[in-house]
Amino acid sequence: MNYELVVGLETHVELNTKTKIFCSCTTQFGGDPNTHCCPVCIGLPGTLPKLNREVVRYAIRAGLATNCEISRISKMDRKNYCYPDLPKAYQISQYDMPLCKNGYIELSNGRKVRLNRIHIEEDAGKLIHKKGDTYVDYNRGGVPLIEIVTEPDIRSIDEAKEYVEKLQLIMRYIGVSDCRMEEGSMRCDVNISVRPKGSGEFGTRTEIKNMNSITFMAKAMEYESERQIDLIESGGKVTQETLRYDSVSNTTSSMRGKEDANDYRYFRDPDLVTINVTDEEVAELEATIPELPDEKRERYVDELGIPETDALLLIKYRKVAEYFEKAIEGIQNPKTTANFIIGQIFRTIENESAKEEFAINVSAENLNELVRMLESKKIKMNLAKSTLDKMLETGKKASELISESDMGGLDEETTKRLCAEAVEKNPKAVADYKNGKEKAIKSMVGYVMKNSRGKADAMQAENIIKSLIQ
Repeated sequence: MNYELVVGLETHVELNTKTKIFCSCTTQFGGDPNTHCCPVCIGLPGTLPKLNREVVRYAIRAGLATNCEISRISKMDRKNYCYPDLPKAYQISQYDMPLCKNGYIELSNGRKVRLNRIHIEEDAGKLIHKKGDTYVDYNRGGVPLIEIVTEPDIRSIDEAKEYVEKLQLIMRYIGVSDCRMEEGSMRCDVNISVRPKGSGEFGTRTEIKNMNSITFMAKAMEYESERQIDLIESGGKVTQETLRYDSVSNTTSSMRGKEDANDYRYFRDPDLVTINVTDEEVAELEATIPELPDEKRERYVDELGIPETDALLLIKYRKVAEYFEKAIEGIQNPKTTANFIIGQIFRTIENESAKEEFAINVSAENLNELVRMLESKKIKMNLAKSTLDKMLETGKKASELISESDMGGLDEETTKRLCAEAVEKNPKAVADYKNGKEKAIKSMVGYVMKNSRGKADAMQAENIIKSLIQ
């Protein structure tokens, strides 16, 4: 029997406000355990929370960027459960009146993953297990979160990965979170079930908690879906439960029975007032939403002539996209600039985090100057590439690295002389070319470009060398 995957995601995104949701403690990542907390964070008797206005504004921006309706009236609720990472024995969250609802994110295949809600809540502390003991660090307790809850609309692992990547990119673009999964500022709970293909009924779901890596999320989904199918086909039944994923063994295991909403005994938090959002505030925040990734990709492809694959690489990092747009001001062919960024510049950047920061030695204005030299035919492509390498090393402008004598190309007589030298000094390449190895010509052209310091016209040199060999 063929089975279909049914997945819904609950994604927790830490907001990058300077202070926590109900107090003035810092939200800075790291620090010695229990140094970023106060009596309000840990819920000591006699303390009162006060809602951080910026948390509401950030959540509204997230809702607007994901096509949500913004509730004009919402409230905070207490979600009751007794785990040591929440010393109050409840979490302040939102239940029946969330701030944002009924949104969606559209995937590349046209499927719209519906968002049931986006609500605000406080994060819990962190449990650290060492040598049989458990320690609690409350630094993260009270850090503001938005929880983004989808409908069970995802039908494959690839769709789940694309959804998380798109959500991550949108949150970064609107500036509400860095979404660094490795630091826990974005975490996913995966609700997963299987059903016979074509069936309209949902199977029993399990929930895989706290996935902080898209790669591990995909592996966990693959394992869990196969486990459920094997269980069903052997005559067993899937139990609704909460699971943890072990990346070492690539298995899921039970943590506890899966709770439903009534298990948390939600009730309105009596210490916090109703949230009243005006039309004027929504309009003001809507005006701050930048061009979003999908819109930017379409513009790069349709208006700038950038290939789809290159456009996706440029929009993947907000700072790269901003850099690219400054670097192409007044440029005839933006694809040249895109090639320099995706090719030479990306090769010098070690990892994804560094691409997000994009702190390179070459300013957008200096890359623009280099491309203008190329387009005005003052320099050839080989010289432009070697100059960009030097710019990346030194931080200097192209005009500081290229002398007047380097500009203007090479006269035809000098080019012919260098081509003749290339043929004379590369007999093996000549023989290979004559035997049908077309690529052998490139080594001889390379000789000409190197000895002309990039000033020769590579196409002209190739044609001259071919005529000399024949």
